[in-house]
Amino acid sequence: MDPKELLQRYRKTEREFVLVSLRGARLSGADLYHVNLSGSDLREADLRDANLTGARLRRADLGWADLRRAQLAGADLGLADLFQAHLDGADLSYANLERSNATGDQLSLARSLHGAILPDGTIHD
Repeated sequence: MDPKELLQRYRKTEREFVLVSLRGARLSGADLYHVNLSGSDLREADLRDANLTGARLRRADLGWADLRRAQLAGADLGLADLFQAHLDGADLSYANLERSNATGDQLSLARSLHGAILPDGTIHD
């Protein structure tokens, strides 16, 4: 799927984009509040400063994605592939990261993990 098409359809109130391919998509600063991208290919996507609050990204492939300063509060990233994803400054408060492959080093760079469910199932203070 073309990023432009995704944004146009999103603006028309569509929120379900399950299993779409957005590899390398340029979506920096995009407002995708409560979007469902579960199982989608977002490898190498530019999602810097994007609003993904409450997004469903379960089982999404976010390998090498740039999520710096992204709003991911309350997002479901369970079982997501976050290999080498850039999470510097990302807000992951109350996000579900259970069984994702996010590393401690990646998560240490996040702006907030308050209330987040970590990959091992524990809840961050």
